[in-house]
Amino acid sequence: MTSSGFEDFAQALTSARGSGQAAPRHGPAGRVAVLGAAPDGQIYAALALAGGAEVRLFSAYGAELAALRQAGAITLRGEGPIGSFPVDQSRGPSIRTTAALDEALDRAELVVLSGPLHKQRTYAHVLADQLQPGQVVFLPEARSLGAVEVAWLLQCGGAQADLTLVEAGGAPYWISTDGNALVLSACPPVPLACLAPEREDALAAVGDLLPNGRPVPSCVHSGFDDASAVVELPALLIGGPAAPCGGPLVQEGGVPLEANATFRALIGPAHEALIARLWAERCAVARDFGVRDLPDAAGAIARVAGTARGTGARPVPDQSTAREAIRAGVTGSLIPLVSAAARAGREVPATSAMIELAQVVLNRNLAGAGRRLETIGVQATDVSEARRQFADILNGGIDG
Repeated sequence: MTSSGFEDFAQALTSARGSGQAAPRHGPAGRVAVLGAAPDGQIYAALALAGGAEVRLFSAYGAELAALRQAGAITLRGEGPIGSFPVDQSRGPSIRTTAALDEALDRAELVVLSGPLHKQRTYAHVLADQLQPGQVVFLPEARSLGAVEVAWLLQCGGAQADLTLVEAGGAPYWISTDGNALVLSACPPVPLACLAPEREDALAAVGDLLPNGRPVPSCVHSGFDDASAVVELPALLIGGPAAPCGGPLVQEGGVPLEANATFRALIGPAHEALIARLWAERCAVARDFGVRDLPDAAGAIARVAGTARGTGARPVPDQSTAREAIRAGVTGSLIPLVSAAARAGREVPATSAMIELAQVVLNRNLAGAGRRLETIGVQATDVSEARRQFADILNGGIDG
């Protein structure tokens, strides 16, 4: 297929939802259901409550709910909405927790699928017959084509409700913990898109939850503008004398200052060179799909790694969180890029090598779990077939 053909392919994705039905109108959400009560889910619940919404916070894990109920509040510090946000209190506005999915979803205008990639997929599987007409489904940190995958999974599950899907290419805050408090560091602007562009008014429903959202034309744009794995994997996988980290030089026997222990400090000149090559491969494939306005590699690093210290600094993840980021980066960002590159007939050797390195470190073969075009219902080899298949995903699986 030619480059112009892939421009048509991108247009097919951004305009395939022509069902003839009147699109529901959306504004700020008055009732929000957050699925997942890990720290990121707690942040979205607190942000929704701060915005004046009625909030239900769902978890299938008894320990999560018990800890929240015992604390009686979600406490936030750092950069952002600072304070304590009541949980299950009998008087005044409060976040209501529940282990009943239907209770969380009842009359919710906005449904937030929090958590890592595999949990978002699980929610998509079980939500098909639970979601209600007019609801907006929000995928923060969707990686590449996350909303398209969720639309496909909802279709496979037989969803009939007329829904609107919104995806974001990042989070509002990075999170660390201090006792029972969540400490926030503000993230730079992240791409935000609606799966059906004519329903972009639905972006207003997530405004309180994503104050740093930067609207882009479509999920094609937000999908290719996914710098997460491009930056995270080199930073987390490579370090040592041959590729030393960044940050101030510490003399032998010295102890690095805690303020300098940031994610950006993991990235030295060798990492920057590798990130630039990975990003160049992604930008080349993006151009094949008609997307040409992506930032440069320095901009990608700034968005994902944050500042070197102080305001906007990203904390260094612990080992468990780092390994989860690597898994999600391979399955949700790098494998989709390789899949798209194959349709364009383009080689992406640095991206393929990074996938192999990650699999060796994790001792896992992640190919079967990767988000590939053919696994989200797009098996086309030409534009007209792609248009039909995307129409099936965006109309057949979402509209009633």
